[in-house]
Amino acid sequence: MLKYVLKRIFYAILTMFLICFITFFAMNAIPGGPFNGEKAKSKAVMKVLNERYSLDKPVLVQFGNYMKNLLHGDLGVSLKNGRDVSQTIAESFAVSAKIGLIAVVIAIIFGIILGSIAALNRNKWPDRVIVFFATLATAMPSFVLATLLLLVFCIQLKWIPVWSSTSHSYILPVISLSLYPMAYITRLTKTSMLDVLGQDYIRTARAKGVSQRKVIFVHALRNALIPVITYIGPMTAGVLTGSLVVEKIFTIGGLGSKFVDCITNRDYTMIMGTTIFLASFIVVVNLLSDLVYKVIDPRIKLS
Repeated sequence: MLKYVLKRIFYAILTMFLICFITFFAMNAIPGGPFNGEKAKSKAVMKVLNERYSLDKPVLVQFGNYMKNLLHGDLGVSLKNGRDVSQTIAESFAVSAKIGLIAVVIAIIFGIILGSIAALNRNKWPDRVIVFFATLATAMPSFVLATLLLLVFCIQLKWIPVWSSTSHSYILPVISLSLYPMAYITRLTKTSMLDVLGQDYIRTARAKGVSQRKVIFVHALRNALIPVITYIGPMTAGVLTGSLVVEKIFTIGGLGSKFVDCITNRDYTMIMGTTIFLASFIVVVNLLSDLVYKVIDPRIKLS
């Protein structure tokens, strides 16, 4: 186990370096710069700004200086407003994580429950109803659902404000973020549960007189969750870091919105900071999901 974790950490570090390298040189290869705004600046002003943020040096030197600061935990300051990048990411991610965590919990709980019900009632009306709505939710893009919810409940019915600090304003973004992963988990749980229920050890347990509840929750569901966990890892990282479109639609000041704005504004330090944060978050969550395999099924060998 320790050898596996150390190997994954090494690959994670290598992956993060490659992400930093590609992102840094790609954004510098695009014509223009962070100070090429609508209002034209004189050459003297541009020279002072470039010297202040070390943008007048060769790109390779800039990358070396950035990586040196990154090793000391310094993500720099925004080239647009001068705010500390780490502080901006922390504040923005707190908003995205609050909504995303609720959406993840709802998607996992209801997805597993509905998938299990569909598997235990195969080819019956509960199965058909659940599969129909799961297929519909999987096919509907999040931005379409978010727009419909905004139009109906915020504009037409005016039951929920578009966005505020109240708990009611979390309802529609959470529904928009959780519906697709919940539908996917439902279908994945059903398929996995049906496969497990057809195994020999399940038939043996039933032949020995083991109660139906124990067969389902102790033997079947535990093994059926292994493929689900494969999806839950990257899904959690994706939802917690925020949906770009959903945050824009509901005017949520989360990390997703900040990421879009910094790309539009060519804010190099914010682009690097948010990319590194999102990438590292995904790497860590994937590692944790792999380790959970071992907890659920000790027979799995990590190598």
